[in-house]
Amino acid sequence: MAADIDEKIERYERLLAAALDAATVRPPAGTPLAAAAAEFEEMAAAYLADGQHFRSEGDPVNALAAFAYGHAWLDAGARIGLFGVPEGSDLFTV
Repeated sequence: MAADIDEKIERYERLLAAALDAATVRPPAGTPLAAAAAEFEEMAAAYLADGQHFRSEGDPVNALAAFAYGHAWLDAGARIGLFGVPEGSDLFTV
C-alpha cells in the first residue's frame, strides 16, 4: 500500500505543477475576476508548497491531500472561466 500512496503523491504533484504552468489568467487585468483568478492561482501554488513540505516531513496523507486540493482550485477556476487551459490536455476536467 505504501507504494500506491507514494506513486499517487508523485503523480498528483506532477499534475499540479504542470497545471500551474499551463493555466493562463483569462479575465482582463485590473478586474475583479482577474483578482479572483490570482487568488485561485495563489491557493494552488500554496498547496503545492504545502504538499512538498508534508512529503519532506514524512506525512504522505497530508502531502497527497494538499496536491489534490491545489489541483482542485485550478480545475474549478478553469471550469468557471478564470483560466485558459490547453485543449485536449489531461491536466483539467474542462
